[in-house]
Amino acid sequence: MTWFCVRSQPKHEHIAAAHLRKMDDVEVFLPRIRFRRGAKRGMVWMTEALFPGYLFAGFDWQISLRRVQSARGVQGVVHFGGHWPVIPEEIIADLRQVIGTTDLHTISPEFSPGDAVQITEGTLRGLHAVVSCVMPGRERIAVLMELLGRQTMVELKTSSMIKEGNKRTEIFRESVDSSHAC
Repeated sequence: MTWFCVRSQPKHEHIAAAHLRKMDDVEVFLPRIRFRRGAKRGMVWMTEALFPGYLFAGFDWQISLRRVQSARGVQGVVHFGGHWPVIPEEIIADLRQVIGTTDLHTISPEFSPGDAVQITEGTLRGLHAVVSCVMPGRERIAVLMELLGRQTMVELKTSSMIKEGNKRTEIFRESVDSSHAC
């Protein structure tokens, strides 16, 4: 069996994967991520393909290519003219190790001091801040943000913000000292 990259129809990776899985001689790997995202109604869990518009299929190219390309939800197998690139088995194994056996990896919504966040609810919605202190028992976080030209410490619900990235910002290092401890 050889692994190929399959292009799905837009937002139909899961449909293509389901139809390809029905084929006896085709193995499918659709790595997905699950994460929380701020929406108008608050924080919601989202599930998306790790590689939007693409999935991986392992099959015998000479026997199954036409069936794979004509499967519902599939736009085609990625190729460059007459060249059909193969995905090495090691790459698929490495991805599976990271994603897990369910093909779904949940990105932890946990916050740490120094995380850059964006507020998604309330009067401060849309503003950016830096996590100063995490209070897991109360499901609240103290954040440092700039308001009216000065830095202010504000305590908010964890559900009212999203993490912008894993970078520790210079603002946090320069502004928070031991006097701001929880």
